[in-house]
Amino acid sequence: MNNKGNIVLIGFMGAGKTTVGRWISQNVNMKYIDTDDYIEAGQNMTIKDIFANYGEEFFRDLETKALEELCEGCSQTVISVGGGMPVRDINRKLMKKLGTVVYLKAAEEELARRLDGDDKRPMLAGQDLRKRIHELIMQREDVYLDASDVVINTMGMSMNGIYNAIEDYINDGGR
Repeated sequence: MNNKGNIVLIGFMGAGKTTVGRWISQNVNMKYIDTDDYIEAGQNMTIKDIFANYGEEFFRDLETKALEELCEGCSQTVISVGGGMPVRDINRKLMKKLGTVVYLKAAEEELARRLDGDDKRPMLAGQDLRKRIHELIMQREDVYLDASDVVINTMGMSMNGIYNAIEDYINDGGR
């Protein structure tokens, strides 16, 4: 574990990274940053518009830049990252440098339920939702496992339970 006291939440879109991150921030007196919000503020446009106007590769470059900036001046912060951010090797290294990386894992059916009707996800746009979720999880699962210090299956867990699992991991020195 690093010495900055940051928690980096990774996982598939809809896994609860933003919800868990905000809950931890509000209940444990930590700052909170969502990298998608951070990027949108820096670009003055939505992720959907960034994808539409500049493409995925440009967006992925912005994600790397955001992590580099956060590594410079971020401590005691919960950071939730976009579902595709860990795909780049450099991003996985930067996340490890930034903090304890927690993979919030949710079942495909639960993800489909949460994401049904969400039109803000460019990686899901215009496709069969369940099929696309399955494809992306198959592409990303090993990346998430490689990037993470700890995996938490969130099914049936309360916010407090998820935080306690993270805290237990950190207090045990990363074991």
